[in-house]
Amino acid sequence: MRRLPFTLAFLFLLVSPVKAKEAEEVPPRPNIILLMGDDHGWEEVGYHGHPYVKTPCLDEMAASGLRLDHFYAQPSCSPTRGSILTGRHPNRYGIFRPGYSIRPEEVTVAHLLKKAGYATSHFGKWHVGPVKETSPTNPGAMGFEEWLSHDNFFELDPVLSRNGGPPEKFHGESSEILIDEAINYLEKRKQAREPFFTVIWFGSPHEPYSGIETDLALYRDLPGKYADVTVSLTSNETGLRVKRPLRDVLIERYAEITAMDRSIGKLRNALKTLDLRDNTLLWYCGDNGIPPSGLRESRFRGLKGKVYENGIRVPGVIEWPAGIRTPRVSTVNAVTSDMLPTLCALAGASTPEVPLDGIDLVPLLNGRMKERGEAIEFWNFPVRKSSGSEKPYLDPELQKGTTPLAKQSGGLFTRNFRNDHHPGITEDDFRGERAILTDDYKLVIDGDRGTGVELFDLKKDIGETNNLADSHPEIVDQLSGQLRDWQESVMNSLMERDYQK
Repeated sequence: MRRLPFTLAFLFLLVSPVKAKEAEEVPPRPNIILLMGDDHGWEEVGYHGHPYVKTPCLDEMAASGLRLDHFYAQPSCSPTRGSILTGRHPNRYGIFRPGYSIRPEEVTVAHLLKKAGYATSHFGKWHVGPVKETSPTNPGAMGFEEWLSHDNFFELDPVLSRNGGPPEKFHGESSEILIDEAINYLEKRKQAREPFFTVIWFGSPHEPYSGIETDLALYRDLPGKYADVTVSLTSNETGLRVKRPLRDVLIERYAEITAMDRSIGKLRNALKTLDLRDNTLLWYCGDNGIPPSGLRESRFRGLKGKVYENGIRVPGVIEWPAGIRTPRVSTVNAVTSDMLPTLCALAGASTPEVPLDGIDLVPLLNGRMKERGEAIEFWNFPVRKSSGSEKPYLDPELQKGTTPLAKQSGGLFTRNFRNDHHPGITEDDFRGERAILTDDYKLVIDGDRGTGVELFDLKKDIGETNNLADSHPEIVDQLSGQLRDWQESVMNSLMERDYQK
């Protein structure tokens, strides 16, 4: 008789109401759906007490499942997406910031679950390479059997590519379009009686903002004080930067969040109708912290792109009726890199034989993990100025995107990607904003210009205002050394040594 991996066996005994004689049977593996908002800040959900944003569906998920109040992503979108796909920090394979692609040699969670018998699909924002058919980093090359995707972000009436084909315009609210397509796909999987792994990465609430009138109307009464603040963002009309009153911008931003939330509710209802909800794991999170155009008052420090809490702490919630029977709120540190090892454990799939930066969270799902134990690292790599002598990792023609978006960049309304062979390791490579987070402390180095080394106790100082570095030099030395050791491991990966087997 085949023995179950420990994590699966324990979870089976925990959640399955079976008789003793049935306990050795293999439990059904969960269907898995990953959902992610684009630039959705930690505070912008009802269950975290936001005074204006309406997110009733996410609130229901948080009330019925596992609410991850200390959930983290990377400081910007492409790096986070890479970390979800690989379980590895994005600097290991050259996704330093938006506009950099993944490397074709990386093994993704979709590859692994597909090998384990899951049907795999991707819907929405990709942003780790072009989605066109010829791209060696499109969703298909990265393990997804079917995809309806965009190179970057999108608004109302999005233009998407199906399975790498020519871009096609879809009319309507973008979050609902993705969910409708995903539901059609899941109906087919239901008929085929096979487990599925589906990734839905929304384009909302990334700027430039837009919304349908019924959603905009919910926020017309925002306080007038926000009209006195001006923010810079992309114009939907020209694709260039424009300055607008924050109040008008927030109305549109919050409308996008509510539309996304409503589409999640539609998906949950469809799973119930299809009799799939009980054993489907839904995992929602944001891809990075809040951008300047969405910021009002905040208890956190920083913004999107920074390694302070407002740049990396994001909403996170898991709903899985068969596996998480008792609603709980977790303050254990968790991060997007944990998704691959966790999902592989649940699916009975093996993990890649390369350095991983995430851990298996199944003990957190079943209530046994009280502290993480392992640190989480963040690092904005100090990208060198182009010298013109860089050796591209992929043919630049293969890195050209095709799906248009509202924001213009370099005169283009599409996005191209890059990834270069790293020429060699120098001391300058170890610079850049970086942080290491443990169960007790957070060390930040070069977080803001001129701040140097900062040490925070987030349990007492969530706003990161009280620098403890001078009073705890021994902790600073310990965490600095730990962070440096981790950086050296990352640099070894960046030099392609993980691929030299």
